[in-house]
Amino acid sequence: MATIHEPQDHEAHDVDPHTAVEELRAALAEADIVFPSLGVDHASPRLGLVNLGRARAEVAIRLADRLRRGGRE
Repeated sequence: MATIHEPQDHEAHDVDPHTAVEELRAALAEADIVFPSLGVDHASPRLGLVNLGRARAEVAIRLADRLRRGGRE
């Protein structure tokens, strides 16, 4: 099973959440996946949180499939 890189403390605060949202939105679009509620979480600005929001079950399955294949078609 693949692991996700956990950012070091200094890395986590160096990333603009708006940039992260746009990068993720673009990557998901390349995989033909849309998260309608994807956006910056404005409730805790110091944390730089990204709200992934909701997704239909079929979108979640497609995302899981793409992740398992490493993004390859």
